[in-house]
Amino acid sequence: VQPVLEKYESALLMLLGFGGFSIILALLHNAVRKYIFHDEHNLDTTFDAGGNVSLSLTAVTVASQLFWPGDILHSATLTTKNGIAGPFWYAVGVMTNIFIFPIFSVEFKTRAPGAKTYLQIINARYGKTAHIIFCGFALITNLVITIGLLLAGRATIQSLTKDASDEFALFVMAVLFGSYSLIGGIGTTFYVSYFNACLVFILLIVFVVKILHNDDTGFQSIGDVGKMYDAISCVKGPEENEKYSYLTFRSGVAFLYGVIEVFVSSAVTYCDQASWQSRIAAKPIQGVWGFILAGFMWFSIPSTMATTTGMAYLALSAENGSHVLNAGQIDEGLVTPLIAETILGSSGGILILTMGAMALMSTGSGEVMAISSIVVYDIYQTYVRPFRKGLKRRHCVLCGKNKKRTVIATYENDVGREVLCQCRTVSRCHHCADDMRRRHQPSIFGVAPTYQCPTHGRYREYQDYLIEFKNWCIVWVTLAIIPLGLIIFASGIDLNWIFYVGAIITIPCFPPVMLSILWVKATGKGLVFGGITGLILGISATLIAATMYEGGLGDFLKNTVQDYSILAGTCTSFGASLLGCIIVSFLTHDIKSKQDCDNEWQKIYDIDNPLNPWELYYKEELKGLHYDRKPTFEQMSATFRKAKLTAYIGGACSITLMAVIIPGIMASFTVLDGTQFSVWVGFTQAWAVIMAIVVIVAPPTEEISRIVKQYRKNKERQTEANGGRPEDLLLNEINLNDKHYDPKQPVAKI
Repeated sequence: VQPVLEKYESALLMLLGFGGFSIILALLHNAVRKYIFHDEHNLDTTFDAGGNVSLSLTAVTVASQLFWPGDILHSATLTTKNGIAGPFWYAVGVMTNIFIFPIFSVEFKTRAPGAKTYLQIINARYGKTAHIIFCGFALITNLVITIGLLLAGRATIQSLTKDASDEFALFVMAVLFGSYSLIGGIGTTFYVSYFNACLVFILLIVFVVKILHNDDTGFQSIGDVGKMYDAISCVKGPEENEKYSYLTFRSGVAFLYGVIEVFVSSAVTYCDQASWQSRIAAKPIQGVWGFILAGFMWFSIPSTMATTTGMAYLALSAENGSHVLNAGQIDEGLVTPLIAETILGSSGGILILTMGAMALMSTGSGEVMAISSIVVYDIYQTYVRPFRKGLKRRHCVLCGKNKKRTVIATYENDVGREVLCQCRTVSRCHHCADDMRRRHQPSIFGVAPTYQCPTHGRYREYQDYLIEFKNWCIVWVTLAIIPLGLIIFASGIDLNWIFYVGAIITIPCFPPVMLSILWVKATGKGLVFGGITGLILGISATLIAATMYEGGLGDFLKNTVQDYSILAGTCTSFGASLLGCIIVSFLTHDIKSKQDCDNEWQKIYDIDNPLNPWELYYKEELKGLHYDRKPTFEQMSATFRKAKLTAYIGGACSITLMAVIIPGIMASFTVLDGTQFSVWVGFTQAWAVIMAIVVIVAPPTEEISRIVKQYRKNKERQTEANGGRPEDLLLNEINLNDKHYDPKQPVAKI
């Protein structure tokens, strides 16, 4: 692979081009939140983008964050090693987790609708010890993924940029990760992910046309499906493949990696706060359909990459008489850049660098925001500087008294009314309305007036401080990328090693996270025991399996990522963690009645920001229901029953299609003949084109429609307000969001 850009050209392209473009998107997102949704000065909006992201934008973001360079490059690498079966079984393993996640997502959103991190659920249910341990697991997961991004990004940048040093690559990536995250929060990530996905699909279609529908490639084995088939069919494939062919789906090693990928991708999906952060930013039904659609979008990438760049490399190698790249270069993911340069010239290298930079921005910024959210919500706000020290789980953060139970109303008499929280909700608070009016009026001295509300004023000041701390947190996390990268590069580990060994370390976190959301009898002792046991036994199994290979642990980096080392580690980590959690929880739980169950779920149902109550997000879905302050757990479950059924049925049907029916059909053929290969290639191309149309058209259409709808609502409210003043519009926004607001009763001098 020949570098096609000078260092300054690469810097201009990525920093001014992509960095500048992403900052413009961040400013655009801020303007939308400020002038349309009126929630720009809100800590939660930074980390959940307002909690009402559209279906298609959710799907594109989920898919885009899985496009990161490791996946884009890895698909062609697997094809080179295992033939057409490699990326196929890899995709089946990843998609299994994508289609399962809607179940966890909808349960998360209905049982803990106010939570912003999955660690808040663990803290609410199990307390300090379990919370600290799983904060460690979560940060390690983010660290592993960030290291993988840095390694993949360095390989891409240095292969296409002349004399690019490690420091140059790290500086570029740090700027791309942190610049627009600081300005626009996670909401900008959704917008950037859209353009990233568009670019990936456009480039994919260019590859399809240039490699499979082009008679002027200059190579005898590329340009036509028939030519490619003829060239590859003459090449001897891996011993584990049926009849030593690259053109078969019956590959033992590929299937083995598919099984491994189920466990590996579970660590990336369920233990990564960035995954939860992007997924729960949508409402339950939009999140469910968004995930299912994202799975189908994502599948088109590895399947089409396999039949274009991966197969083109094998055909070129057959024409050349030997591999064009050595084994080390293939493992670095240089197959796709090589084919891009070979077919498209220098412009191909620029396109690959562009695609890699956009994918880095999308996933990298998500990791920066994930680490920042853990630091803000679960470390700083919980332990370093809490608003009210010594606050118990069921106490109101504003007054310190017991919150009124909302999981089920029949148990309200268990607590005397005199000790229940009587704080007025922010949507019915006259003083907050006056504060918001004053804050939005021009100030003579350039200093915002202090909050006067006796109930919420001090907490508003606290939230303002957290917003300022959040900004510094994003800056420091971004800067920490540079020394982290230098240490990792000096250590000599590669992308393959950190991807699989890192997963073995983080997989034990998956069963505890799953059980904390789904199982009422899960206990803190069970989750801690299962997580630590899975970690110890998983590492031990990996090391034991590695000793069985030639060189043993003396060749540590090589033998710890051999096939059966990874399989032993991942299966043991997951199995030991799951069994440990279940057995110890059964022995230590105190759930004996329906009331005990309701009290347990109440702990996470109470997670909320009093300045930004979660029930306001669901005002349209809860329309017509009668409740005090918050809807009951039964009302939420009934309202989103359709979303739950969609998650279970849609997920099951999608898994059946993608993990049973299609693999069964393709594995029924021993070795593909010319016609069967052409049909499969045509199928993947059609899939990619359809998904490209959906990706390019659906998100902007839905997002513009949502903004226009909100703008019209604002105009209607402004018309109803006295004089149509902006401060009255804000005041009406506060009161009209409340289900119990009586327009006949004057509020705050309107």
